[in-house]
Amino acid sequence: MKPHFAMMARYNAWCNERLYDAASQLSDADYRADRGAFFKSVHGTLNHLLVADRIWMRRFTGEGEAPNRLDAILYEEFNALRAARQKEDARIVAYIDRLSEADLAGRLSYRTITNPTDIEQSLISALAHFFNHQTHHRGQVHCLLTGLGVEAPSLDLLPFQRQTGTGLS
Repeated sequence: MKPHFAMMARYNAWCNERLYDAASQLSDADYRADRGAFFKSVHGTLNHLLVADRIWMRRFTGEGEAPNRLDAILYEEFNALRAARQKEDARIVAYIDRLSEADLAGRLSYRTITNPTDIEQSLISALAHFFNHQTHHRGQVHCLLTGLGVEAPSLDLLPFQRQTGTGLS
């Protein structure tokens, strides 16, 4: 399982970089406009992705900031948000790289943010959710970008694998 999650961590960073490149083409008004997405705008959704990643990384590592609202706006300015995203992506890759197969066989206990409940689950299932959640909301941003007339990049796993050689063996 370790090679799979190492690939997913790198894929996640690759996708985020491509998505931020595309979002950087938006005017500030389009970037912030409520387009009916769950977190309203490109700005709100990109912030949510960082919020959720920080919450999960706090659960996984016991370290770092953990916002207490899923709709928190951590950074108002695009460039500051992008820099924080890059730093968080590097943190995610480093965390996954440190995990052993024995760690992956472990369990995780945490308390949820919305409707606080104590949860215990396997680390593997939590990591699967973690990466799937990112893909879900990146898809929303991709749709918003397309609707705003920006040529949104491919975020499929195969182009990442072909470009980087990761996961092809």
